[in-house]
Amino acid sequence: MDLAARSGLQAIAITDHDTIEGVRAARAVPSPCLEVIAGVELVADHGGRQLHVLGYFINVDDSGLLAYLAERRRERIGRFEMMLDGLAKQGLRFERPACDPGSVWGRVHLARLIVQAGRAQSEREAFARYLHDRAPAVLPLSPAPFDYIVQIVRAAGGILALAHPASSITPLNLGELQALGITAIEIDFPGCRKSRRRQLKQWAEDLGLAVTGGSDCHGPEPARRAIGSHGIDEGELERLRSGLP
Repeated sequence: MDLAARSGLQAIAITDHDTIEGVRAARAVPSPCLEVIAGVELVADHGGRQLHVLGYFINVDDSGLLAYLAERRRERIGRFEMMLDGLAKQGLRFERPACDPGSVWGRVHLARLIVQAGRAQSEREAFARYLHDRAPAVLPLSPAPFDYIVQIVRAAGGILALAHPASSITPLNLGELQALGITAIEIDFPGCRKSRRRQLKQWAEDLGLAVTGGSDCHGPEPARRAIGSHGIDEGELERLRSGLP
């Protein structure tokens, strides 16, 4: 989540999947002009639908949260190694990296291996050819139940937002999630059309949900995902903050 203002970026929430190490690193270099909000992104299952949930203002030292994140990273390593096996069956064999349990292993690491091996010109091509959602070697993540994710984030002192809502989501769906613990919805993110942004914002107002937005930045490219390219204003950040327990 990015907070943009005329004076530049004022706040940033680091919401990596299944780790808070990015938050620790950012806070190790304090800046009087930039607030670093502790966050995390988690995958949840709700009625057979996979949802991405953002936890904001979390306590990065919460033992329950840390134990859960460590468990998720171990599961990711197992999935990563099985996907390596799947790629090998397609003739793509690589030297297996030593999987640091503190890191979050996923498809982007496989894409880099594919590019380094000369089997694709870019990570984008690697995803398109070998790592898209329906590719033979790709295994889905096994999400935790939605109510358990709510419990984990709340126990860590955080609040929950629905990340990049799918086009199929309805106000009724949002109302159900709100009743279960969602207090905000992401309305500004890469690939979200202006008309869709207006619609999501209106639904949030109708339901009394706060709004959030972010660049979904995973690195220097592409520019449309650069830090500060998407976000919310100061008033919206305070509205989000007001949902803290």
